[in-house]
Amino acid sequence: LAGLGGQGAGGGPNGDLYLEVTIKPNRIFKLDGKNILFDLPITTWEAVLGASVHVPTLGGRVEAKIPAGSQSGKKLRLKNRGLKGNPAGDQIVTLQIVMPESSNDEDKSYFEDMQKRFDFNPRQKL
Repeated sequence: LAGLGGQGAGGGPNGDLYLEVTIKPNRIFKLDGKNILFDLPITTWEAVLGASVHVPTLGGRVEAKIPAGSQSGKKLRLKNRGLKGNPAGDQIVTLQIVMPESSNDEDKSYFEDMQKRFDFNPRQKL
């Protein structure tokens, strides 16, 4: 802060005041420069079909669109939802697909049917 420091030597002008700001870690947000990073848990059906979901930001919840066919790790940018400034930062949302727990035989049968229906191996190119 220009001119708000202590009196200059020999009656000179006031010096500048420097502030050191420490931002405490947050349990859901991470800071990357002016950008805010956030991992958003989504369901498998939201990833496959697409969806509009509410996402927490520093300024409150906003609606974000998850594109159909999204994968875990896909990043969405919420423009100007990071730290304020000129220019303001963005919020970077990383999608994390969370599988439901299979608690009964009917649920497990559903996934077995999916296994038979889809000819899919995510490790095929390894």
